Amino acid sequence: MRYGMFMMPSHPPERELFQAHQWDLDCLSLADDLGYDEAWIGEHFTSPWEPIPAPDIMIAQALMRTKNIKLATGVHLLPYHHPAELAHRVAYLDHLAQGRFMFGIGSGGLPSDYTLFDVDGNAGEHREMTRESLDIILKIWENRGPFEYKGKFWNVNLPDTMYGTLKYFLTPYQKPHPPIGVASVSIGSETLKIAGERGFIPMSLGLNNEYIAS
Repeated sequence: MRYGMFMMPSHPPERELFQAHQWDLDCLSLADDLGYDEAWIGEHFTSPWEPIPAPDIMIAQALMRTKNIKLATGVHLLPYHHPAELAHRVAYLDHLAQGRFMFGIGSGGLPSDYTLFDVDGNAGEHREMTRESLDIILKIWENRGPFEYKGKFWNVNLPDTMYGTLKYFLTPYQKPHPPIGVASVSIGSETLKIAGERGFIPMSLGLNNEYIAS
């Protein structure tokens, strides 16, 4: 049996952010010492009790303090990131982790995050954006030559070589990409269907009979 852990991370709003961050790093280091196989670190923007908007930064630091545990974004909320930029950040972090990184994705669920980023979560726009963003990210990683993507929410142009040296080059360390986990808490989740369609890792905190049956 393998053990993993999920860190929102959750802290009292009055806790100083630097101290909270150090506490989380200590927890990840302890989990590594105890033989945990993996740890997933959450991402939220408008929840004072979950004050981590950049799990990749925490992972980059935790890599320096751990040896074996796999570290994962749990999750990057795709509607709130430009897919071309996130594809590069994730690929870069995958190289730093040397096989110890997993890419968790989700659509988001906090109404306050929807408002901040002007996403219509009530109409399911966040789920549409997640599918489109993931499609773009995977296409960027798969393509060596130029391509153009025109979507509903984002347009991306992967350029041909310019001025003899400028071109796309940063593909993930793990091939074809790091393991991908898909998170959801909604009953009958459209986002979680992505995991089944593509063979990715399904993840959820919805541990009740009604959710599992859906």
